[in-house]
Amino acid sequence: MKREIIVIDEEKCNGCGACVPECHEGALQIIDGKARLVSDLFCDGLGACIGHCPEDALTIEEREAEPYNEVKVMELMIPKGENTILAHLRHLKDHGETGFLAEAISYLEEINYPMDLSDFNNNEMNVKDMVNDLFGSTGHGGFAGCPGSQERVFNIDMEQVAAAGSPQVEAKSELKQWPVQLHLLNPQAGYFRNADVVLTADCVAYAMGNYHQKYLKGNSIAIACPKLDSNLESYVAKLTSMISDSMINTMTILRMQVPCCGGLVQMAQIATNQANRKIPLKEIVVGVEGDVLSEQWL
Repeated sequence: MKREIIVIDEEKCNGCGACVPECHEGALQIIDGKARLVSDLFCDGLGACIGHCPEDALTIEEREAEPYNEVKVMELMIPKGENTILAHLRHLKDHGETGFLAEAISYLEEINYPMDLSDFNNNEMNVKDMVNDLFGSTGHGGFAGCPGSQERVFNIDMEQVAAAGSPQVEAKSELKQWPVQLHLLNPQAGYFRNADVVLTADCVAYAMGNYHQKYLKGNSIAIACPKLDSNLESYVAKLTSMISDSMINTMTILRMQVPCCGGLVQMAQIATNQANRKIPLKEIVVGVEGDVLSEQWL
């Protein structure tokens, strides 16, 4: 399967080992004087190690790789002790990987590992831990890599959303994730698991005044432009992974009435044919003035 994974530039790598302790999953080791990715199974592709390399030898690429395996990671991590396990659990939580977090906690409980997991079971962390995780010793956000493509999950205040109908309250965004652009997002991110996905042409949200309330609310999103974007093969691969690996429930394609937007539907159909399971697909065609011209299940 294709997914995002760490790649090491051996010409830049000087073997300092600064990246190794930052990969709590144990995917990196220093071998023969160079950092090596020892197993695709252990690399989650989230890039926590990247910002700690003084030579900029680490990057993320999308390639064929074995699926990440949380149970195998936990088995490898147990001998490293509680502090390493805690760092790993917080790493998953910070990136919104609730599915992997649940797997890790379930495994620790199953083997009766002597550790307090209440912070994670209750989905809470104390203020000191959150400050350390966010700012650490580097003095900046804990995400390593491009800040603009960091995955985030937003908490939606439903009371405020309900009150948004009043003219005194500004309508609230229904966006619950980041990133949203198909080139940037991870198809196996936690917010895609068992989700209903709206695959949206870039222009749709600008044309429709009620897009957030009617179509985005409660759903995960991926946006793309089949005319202007490049490497559309990677789009098909990511959509296929959403269906096969993240087990999304449905996909609604919102496209503009212009002909080039039809490519979005074609990509979704190809992905569905390539996936190892089938899901319902719906096509909604939007006019340039924001009206819905047609709506059909494919």
